[in-house]
Amino acid sequence: MAKPLIIVTNDDGVTSKGIRILTELMASIGEVTVVAPDSPQSGMGHAITLDNPLRLYETDRYGKSKVYKCSGTPADCVKIAKSHVLGKKNADLIVSGINHGRNTSISVLYSGTMSAAIEGAIEGTPSIGYSLCEFAEDADFSHTYDYVLKIAEEVVKNKLPKGVALNVNFPKKQEEAIKGIKICRQATTKWDEHFDKRADPMGHHYFWMARGYEIHDKGEDHDEWAIANNYVSVVPCQFDLTAHHAISILNDEWELS
Repeated sequence: MAKPLIIVTNDDGVTSKGIRILTELMASIGEVTVVAPDSPQSGMGHAITLDNPLRLYETDRYGKSKVYKCSGTPADCVKIAKSHVLGKKNADLIVSGINHGRNTSISVLYSGTMSAAIEGAIEGTPSIGYSLCEFAEDADFSHTYDYVLKIAEEVVKNKLPKGVALNVNFPKKQEEAIKGIKICRQATTKWDEHFDKRADPMGHHYFWMARGYEIHDKGEDHDEWAIANNYVSVVPCQFDLTAHHAISILNDEWELS
């Protein structure tokens, strides 16, 4: 059987350690093409480039895998990979990451890593976003390898429900081995944000966002609990943001018509 055709992307940029590792792992199970941002794009969410040209350059290969750097966002990278780089071929899998930093709970809305995976789901391709709860540039990813491959192989074999992408988060490496995989829901959390007002040397004011993380969810079936207890969290995500439970309320209790 032919090896699956795999697109690899990320939001940390094409030179990050995480994408190099992910490319090497995917190359062991498929034919890999990398299309990733030419600079860090963390926190870009699902932004796409509309009013500027996209530039795409082939760069140094990672092993046998072709690598392209793109001037656009992670979502742009998926679009241009599917429409231009692969030509008439169809990808069997899109993987994004491995991100330097967690993308659990509410962070999925801001994540460029997961937006690339969601873009893949929109395009009808099984897609996975991988993230490590460790921001360091030289983070140790070694404890994630077997799980990255296992999850990717299962997705290739079984596909995914229409419109669904997987959000996979790994705990930071500890002395204790990872306990296993938990299929979870997204935790209910929020960022506690405030803006520090500062002045530059010319006396002009600017603002720097500072934030903390608030976890109010006391359940044991969500991604934050899984990570805190040294499990790999896997959350199936969708791009349909409709609050279906609210439709009947608006129809039956509001006077809109």
